[in-house]
Parts: sequence; C-alpha cells; structure tokens
Amino acid sequence: MITKRGASERGRANFGWLDSKHSFSFGSYYDPSHMGFGPLRVINEDRVKPGAGFDTHGHQDMEIISYVLEGALEHKDSIGTGSVIRPGDVQRMSAGTGIRHSEFNASRQEPVHFLQIWVMPAKKGLKPSYEQKAFPLEKTGQLHLVASPEGREGSLTLHQDVDLRAGRLGAGDKVTHRLRDGRVAWLQVIEGSVDLNGTALEPGDGAAVSAESLLSLSARSKAEVLLFDMAA
Repeated sequence: MITKRGASERGRANFGWLDSKHSFSFGSYYDPSHMGFGPLRVINEDRVKPGAGFDTHGHQDMEIISYVLEGALEHKDSIGTGSVIRPGDVQRMSAGTGIRHSEFNASRQEPVHFLQIWVMPAKKGLKPSYEQKAFPLEKTGQLHLVASPEGREGSLTLHQDVDLRAGRLGAGDKVTHRLRDGRVAWLQVIEGSVDLNGTALEPGDGAAVSAESLLSLSARSKAEVLLFDMAA
C-alpha cells in the first residue's frame, strides 16, 4: 500500500528569516494523523535567508540528519564540532544524552535550502556524536546508501534500523528496490516528477509504503529523491 503525502498538505511556518514546510507534526503545527512514520519523526524542508539561522538550542535522544540542497549551512555544537554543509554533504548528529547546537546560513548573499530529518534512535541515552561525509551523486539511475545502522558501504552510522538512500535520476530512468519482510519505506521527492509503483509524485511529495515487497521508481523528468527503508 502506498499513501501519498502531498506537498501542499504539509504544515508550514514562516518567520521571515525561515520558511519551513513540515511533512509531520512539528513545532506549532500539530496533526495527530501525521506524527511520523515508523521511526521517522521529522522531515522539514527549510529555506533560511542569508546570514540568518537557528540560535543555540538543545536536543536529546534523536538522530538528526541535515541534507543540503542549495547554499551552505554552518553547524556548531557543544561537543566542539564545527563545519559547513554543502550540497553533496550529509551530516548525522546523535543528540543522545543531550547536545546543544546552532545552524546558520553560511552566506551573507545567498539563501540556504535544506532538509532537516529526525529519526528516533533504537536506544536512548547514547553518547552524543557527530558525523559528516560527502556523497557526490553524479551517477544517475541509482540509489546510493548514505546512512545505515552499521555504516555499510562507507555510509554514515545511524543508530536505528533505517537505511537511507539518495538518488538523482535522469528523465526516463527506472530503479527498483526490494523491501524485506516486515519493512516499511518512505520516499521523499526533492526535485522532479516520479512514479512509485504507479503513484505519481511531484517535488515536496512524500509516500508512505507498507505491505509492498518491490518498489519500482521511474522518473518522468530529472529528479532527486530520498528513500528510507525502515523496520516497521
């Protein structure tokens, strides 16, 4: 079964410096029918104006992934990590027992556009940690593993039974992905138009997948997607 979550159905918060669209309940946006899917709790599509950002704030017991689409995002945290995240980079921060961090647009001229993703960890009370790697997705027609529980194939280590794959597809490209028994999936469309097992999806759309063994994804235009393969 595939359940579409349309881009226009998402919650929205606009503070001037930040324009954020929420696939699931977040902040002042509350929707009891969209509290997450499996261990996936948050997908926020954020656009931050030049020089602006999130002041220092705290998190606990959450796996937080930052996926930059355009621009540059500057990160600083209480365990001494500082970095700039650009398109092609993926960052994982495990909040664990508690961490404080800030995120700012690293540019004074250009906006930054990124996805903020939260995954509930399999175990609470982990030691806070951070990891960032570059995943150049120059090859089209493939889904590349960017995060997994064991850090397989050079991916980031995620403290939950979730394989996160990213792919850029050319128009007409087709890719399949098989789900093992008892698994669910979420597909998030970043760019372009795709069909997932016959369901048409556009930029910003998401799709919850359950009771399906084979996922068939085809691109009707140049596209970029994220696929979460998760324990139910």
